[in-house]
Amino acid sequence: MTHSNDNAGSVGGHLIQAASITGDIHLGATPPPIPRQLPPAPTAFVGRAPELSALTNALGGNATVAITALAGTGGIGKTALALHWAHQRITDFPDGQLFVDLRGFSPDSEPLTPATAVRGFLDALGQDPAHQPADPFAHYRSLVAGKRLLIILDNAVDTAQVLPLLPGSPTCTVLVTSRNHLPGLIGAHGAQHVALDVLPRPDAHELLATRLGPADPADLRELGELCGGLPLALNIVAGRARTQPHLPLSEVIAELRDTGLDEDDPTASVTAVLSWSHRALGTEAARVFGLLGIAPGPDISLSAATALTGSPDTRRTLRTLEQASLVHRDANNRWRMHDLVRNFATTVATDRDLGGLTDFYLHTALAAHHHLDQLHQLPLPPGPPRTPPLELPDEQAALAWFDAEHEALFATLRLDDNPLLTWQLAWALTTYQQRRGHQALHLMTWGLGLVAADYLDHPEARYTALRLLGRASLRLGHPQQALDCLRRAVELATESGDLAGQAHAQRALALAWQALGDHQQALEAATYALDAFEQLGAPEWRAKALKGYGWHLVNLGLELKAVDYFTTALELSRVHHYRDGEAGALHSLGSIALRLGRHHDAIDYLHQALTQYRELGDAYEQADILRRLGSAHTALGQTEQAATAWRESLVLHRAQHRHNQVAWLLARLGEG
Repeated sequence: MTHSNDNAGSVGGHLIQAASITGDIHLGATPPPIPRQLPPAPTAFVGRAPELSALTNALGGNATVAITALAGTGGIGKTALALHWAHQRITDFPDGQLFVDLRGFSPDSEPLTPATAVRGFLDALGQDPAHQPADPFAHYRSLVAGKRLLIILDNAVDTAQVLPLLPGSPTCTVLVTSRNHLPGLIGAHGAQHVALDVLPRPDAHELLATRLGPADPADLRELGELCGGLPLALNIVAGRARTQPHLPLSEVIAELRDTGLDEDDPTASVTAVLSWSHRALGTEAARVFGLLGIAPGPDISLSAATALTGSPDTRRTLRTLEQASLVHRDANNRWRMHDLVRNFATTVATDRDLGGLTDFYLHTALAAHHHLDQLHQLPLPPGPPRTPPLELPDEQAALAWFDAEHEALFATLRLDDNPLLTWQLAWALTTYQQRRGHQALHLMTWGLGLVAADYLDHPEARYTALRLLGRASLRLGHPQQALDCLRRAVELATESGDLAGQAHAQRALALAWQALGDHQQALEAATYALDAFEQLGAPEWRAKALKGYGWHLVNLGLELKAVDYFTTALELSRVHHYRDGEAGALHSLGSIALRLGRHHDAIDYLHQALTQYRELGDAYEQADILRRLGSAHTALGQTEQAATAWRESLVLHRAQHRHNQVAWLLARLGEG
């Protein structure tokens, strides 16, 4: 073997002199921003005087956090009421307003997790996203403590979704909206319950008059009754009437009667009103409305909507639908539908061709993936795009696009009518999901990818899917499942005569053997991978293989010999500007220094690696580095620094469902 090196030399000769590690010092730091997350107030709002008074009364003199739970059926106007009240009382909250849509009742996506919601709050409160706190919920409570702050938690599915997002300070006010009554929040946390019903007749009349202008009062009253006083139905009717001002209200009323509205069932009236409103849309607007209903994901950007419709006039059409109260644009400039509207849109879609959208997502995702990982190219060519992808200038733009579109991309991946798309999109998501630590989703992604590869009957697609499914299983603590996948991947790559495929699979197989405790088998697989990469002349892959080979030496008790492999991997990565490889080699050198009792060196290396992985956005590796940093600080008697590192590591490991590491950290923190 040409890569062996028996002259390990002194460890000190390979370890960089430790630099001084300083804490965060902010001299003359600018004050944190005041969050202003409230969406715009509703343009037409009437009535609700008792409910507005109830919300205001909740502010007065509480010794604990003032919490109000606003409940009512879909389309009843909960969010509109919350926002109207919030904007009226905005001066009561000089320290800012936080708002999040928890998506508890979205027809096509899972409710937002509290961890995702609190990250958005921390961003709004000025937390540096590159430095995640040990306990984000505790840090959030610390940031809002003593502040006169309004927090709106919209569309909550249950109490469990809300509890982690409650502040601890009595100066804060929390307003929760939900279709459920949230008895746990009311009973255990003293939340005031405000039930929202349909608008009384005079208020429904006033809402229509506000939206429509001068009209016959009798016509307005009858319209309000036909809509059952449900604000969503009233606004849709008003939107339709305003877009066709030539249409007399008497004709609108006659058309609505023909739809068979049930005045005693307001939620059923929404479907009838939507059907009536849909019939009035122009051909193109109706087509786009249906397409938006079946598009994967909870919302859509303008660029994706344009790809979906294939029309350069998509922006204008979206505005037409917005004027008809069928879609709305959120604070992030993304278009979405009320879930009742979306359910209806799926039933009337005539054009069900998602090819323009899925093609746009795939090609933009592949371009973004290329910014994150230039070493691995898509084995299966995607073909020319039907619509041009977005131009993403750099790695940060790629990460930002993936962050914004990940839900839509994962929903697209799950479409079951195109196995080639599924496989290719799974490939494009791989590096992003690994960096962000979406381990459970990554396992699901490659479970779907393997099924797609079987349908495709393409050998390289199959053994690549097996390899990546094995790696995902390994990261989630299922080594035997990983071993089975990886052995099969090696067999198929060998049958195909693909040396690179064999090398990648063998390198992953070595990790599975390592997890199962068979270090000799692990070294044999790692040796095969390293030799193969040397034959292929691939320096970046060789750097990865050198690092892996070094760790298998460590597991066999050959720590001093392993240092040479880690150092060579670091040098090779730096020469070829391979940032991920450089970060991995630094992590390995820090870990081996810790193992050898060189704790100052370990802290230096690990901090360098942590900085690199934060720049790369790799949360998975950050979790491991922070765990080892805590051990190094503990060995030096630096208990406070150790606890800080371990708590931050604990949050990341929990989010990544890495239960063994969570148990280890809890034991070290005295919480197990």
